[in-house]
Amino acid sequence: MSKIQNIFKKYYNQVSEKYTIADHARKAAWNIINCRTEVMGGHVEKCPEGHYHRIWYNSCKHRSCPQCSAMEKEEWIQRQSARIIDTHHYHVIFTIPHQLNDLWLLNPKKMTSLLFKCAKESLFGMMRNVDFLGVKPGMIATLQTWGETLTFHPHVHCLVTGGGLTEDGKWKESKKGYLVPVRTLMKIFRGKFLDGVHNLSYKGEIDIPEDSSYSKIHRRLRKLRKKKWNVYTCKKYAYGEGVIKYLGNYIKGGPISDKRIISYNEKEVKFYYDDNKDGSNRKVMTLKVEEFIRRFLLHVPMPHLKVVRYYGIYAGCKRDELNKCRQTFGQDEVREIEKIEWQGYCKEYGKAAVCPVCGKKLVKGREFKGVELRLLLLLMGKELNSDLTLRDRERSA
Repeated sequence: MSKIQNIFKKYYNQVSEKYTIADHARKAAWNIINCRTEVMGGHVEKCPEGHYHRIWYNSCKHRSCPQCSAMEKEEWIQRQSARIIDTHHYHVIFTIPHQLNDLWLLNPKKMTSLLFKCAKESLFGMMRNVDFLGVKPGMIATLQTWGETLTFHPHVHCLVTGGGLTEDGKWKESKKGYLVPVRTLMKIFRGKFLDGVHNLSYKGEIDIPEDSSYSKIHRRLRKLRKKKWNVYTCKKYAYGEGVIKYLGNYIKGGPISDKRIISYNEKEVKFYYDDNKDGSNRKVMTLKVEEFIRRFLLHVPMPHLKVVRYYGIYAGCKRDELNKCRQTFGQDEVREIEKIEWQGYCKEYGKAAVCPVCGKKLVKGREFKGVELRLLLLLMGKELNSDLTLRDRERSA
């Protein structure tokens, strides 16, 4: 059982009684608590020659579960790495100020769409400008709503090509040593986002806090036009694979991994974080266990919310343009990668599932629902336990 799963299993109920939790976050908590337990059901993994078998509990496959997202992450990383153009890329980050957090929490879908839209339009608008570069680039953008200490901090990470297609269909690279002037990009993005929020509130298309009004929102937006927003362009990367791997860590698995958890008990949780305001020095954060769970659930995406989006020559409908660009760099046309099988994944990470007698790969056998699995463990417990892995023996005890 993972550390985060154990924290939820032991202490989630006291949080659910104290705080109002959205239905989709409650569902995420239930999945995290029951992932890879008999509640989820299971299946037999057996030797094709009949020498060995074991019961393996099913994963919940919820995108916020930190325990069962590794294969999905790896598959996404491989798929994107097989698509990107063999040219330099930039990592661009667009962040909105915390003064808009209350509006975001009341309108997550509309605010998310607005953030993606404004980030794309701001960047593409500058790169399409013939006085600067005059091209259509490619961009892969992922939403992240948390900071290092799990506070609410909505922003998007973007992988952007350092060049693009001109109007006549030729590839053109930036020779300036940077993607776009960041200050100008920040001002354009700030203006677009604030205009978007203003229009949504003026038309009554978003909910506003009970203690607020349109005029108060308008005054808040006017003040934010004078503030400097955090729009950051990282240094140029020769290739995009490094950023792809970075983005892959945030598409599934929740806002924090087990590796960062130091210790926990009924009162508090201690975990590592990198302090970005202090040179990314590693520090320790201590939160009350209730606050830790509350913050974790704050970042569960709403159902059907797309947290990864593709634009320009990386858009799904622009395969011909992408292949034309790849041809320019001597790359083959994009091909769909093979779906990662659990056997291959286990072997790659040194956890090959093989028969201890003959060494052949285990194959998947009969599936059991939760009730069937419990009966199976009760009726066949002693004989079956001899073939269970250590992890399964601990769970069935």
